[in-house]
Amino acid sequence: MPYDPENPMKDRITDIGPAHYEQFFPEIVKKNYGKWDYHEILEPGIMVHHSETGDELYTVRVGGTRIMSVEHIREVCDIADKYCNGHLRFTTRNNIEFLLDDKSKLQPLIDDLKTRGNRFPIGGTGAGVTNIVHTQGWIHCHTPATDASGVVKSILDELFDHFQGMKLPAHVRISLACCLNMCGAVHASDIAIVGIHRKPPMIDDEYLEKLCEIPLALAACPTAAIKQVKREDGSRSVEINIERCMFCGNCFTMCPAMPLADPEGSGIAIVVGGKISNRITKPQFSKVVIPFLPNEPPRWPSTVKAVKDILEAYAKDARKYERLGDWAQRIGWERFYEKCGIPFTEHVIDDYRFAYLSWRQTTQFKWTD
Repeated sequence: MPYDPENPMKDRITDIGPAHYEQFFPEIVKKNYGKWDYHEILEPGIMVHHSETGDELYTVRVGGTRIMSVEHIREVCDIADKYCNGHLRFTTRNNIEFLLDDKSKLQPLIDDLKTRGNRFPIGGTGAGVTNIVHTQGWIHCHTPATDASGVVKSILDELFDHFQGMKLPAHVRISLACCLNMCGAVHASDIAIVGIHRKPPMIDDEYLEKLCEIPLALAACPTAAIKQVKREDGSRSVEINIERCMFCGNCFTMCPAMPLADPEGSGIAIVVGGKISNRITKPQFSKVVIPFLPNEPPRWPSTVKAVKDILEAYAKDARKYERLGDWAQRIGWERFYEKCGIPFTEHVIDDYRFAYLSWRQTTQFKWTD
């Protein structure tokens, strides 16, 4: 049947692609769709949305996890069934929001959540630190330079008060990507942790030709750093042009005989200052401020300290509503390094060929004393 833009749902085949989201709305959301007037944060993690019809929707946000057990999901569903008519939602940063249309159930829900230990910490709203969105890490991904869940747990243990409070100048978004493929949106977060490899892939000649389609490995390289060669015994293999290699791991995706994870060469970089909001200033990308920190499982003390030092310097010095990147630009990046106790090295200088668009081109920048 031809598509009718005047009646887009006519003859729609609903078993192709995802089901339409409207069928999962709570009744109060269906009734007030497009009519919500404003919302308030009553206290950390507790919100109320007001509709122009007079209806109110209460939300209790709790910290979730990127990887959940079946038992935990069942407990979440039991809570939603008991207080929320079965309705809840997950935020893009893995928080869980319980949705209530009855204010009388709000305090009983809060009291219930507090009896369940730290499995359902209430918070993550307003001028605080919300949940850290992250990638798979060592638990599942095949190219990680660092873990994801372990690093995030270690960081949030230190920043837990900021998750349950709203005492920062503005909200702070922290992300983690366990490799340069950056599945974790770290290019636009206030503080981000990126796993990086510093050594080229190792070539296992014994298994390469048996396990790999060599043309696929060559085609996967974004910088054409791999070429096919023929060994003295007549077998086919590959060689790496180290000058071109960007250590991304795409070749390992296509060829398991080209691993690049290394205890010394793989670790963490810290980038800061990104955001997608255009509320006060335009969106901006993150900048590298710490080029490398070693992997230190199980608690990653150096990484945790670096993130905490940056956050505390920002909390102490920034103005109200000022995002972390805006604060760094206002005081000058040179002074940002001083206040955060980060040594400046040549490794954080942007040498991308179009970087001159963001270099200090005017007299309006701030040198340190």
